[in-house]
Amino acid sequence: MNTQKINKARALYYAMFSRFFVFTTDNNRYLELITLIDTLKQNPLDESTKEAFENIRAVLKSDSNIPFMNEFDEIFHSPHTKTVRTTASYFDENIESGKKRVEMQNFLGKTKIRRDESKYTDYEDHIGFIFTVLAELCELQAQGQNEYDNLIHCIFAEILNEFVDEFSQELFEHESADIFKNVIVLLKAFIEFERIYLEVSKPNIVSKPSQTKVVEEISDEEKARRARNKAMKANGPKNKNDESCPVFVTYDVEDGI
Repeated sequence: MNTQKINKARALYYAMFSRFFVFTTDNNRYLELITLIDTLKQNPLDESTKEAFENIRAVLKSDSNIPFMNEFDEIFHSPHTKTVRTTASYFDENIESGKKRVEMQNFLGKTKIRRDESKYTDYEDHIGFIFTVLAELCELQAQGQNEYDNLIHCIFAEILNEFVDEFSQELFEHESADIFKNVIVLLKAFIEFERIYLEVSKPNIVSKPSQTKVVEEISDEEKARRARNKAMKANGPKNKNDESCPVFVTYDVEDGI
């Protein structure tokens, strides 16, 4: 294998995904996306990606980004549809700024790459930002800067690889996904290639807690107590001075948030 050419191709794929998942109104970024698609579709990874490239290019025209932006908004921003989450922290902890964001910040500390907060408001563990960082690092790697080999491996193995499958499934199944269904075909094929190339295993699927409602078993005494409380509530609010069980409520206020 020609390692330099492979790393260059990997950089182009990451750059393409960066432009698919980073929101911008910059038309130059959209034109760059079109150029990357036209370049990569000449040598697709397999037949399914060849078809996916053709399907995407049939919708994305060089003279208008409206179809792409409309679908992007429907999937990631619209209050009328389910919003697909985009951060590693969310898929790891169900919060938008968690351990995975800190890990990405630590990885970035080993490079000269920094998030420009004035232009880019998403967190460091946003999937679009991760693709952007890996595109830059793979490009440096292709230029012979092998000191980034281990860092690329770590970001892929410990951040992207951990949530990309779940993210891909949610995006593929989204009601508004059309262009992005084909993007996911490309992404899944590329991720499988990366796992082989970087010798990283697919993560184990962690089963989520069951949402089945548990039927509570209560005694006859408890049923009678609840019935009395229900009857008391039905009689209306108590007089403030006739409250038999006053409750003193305290609030813990957290400073410095």
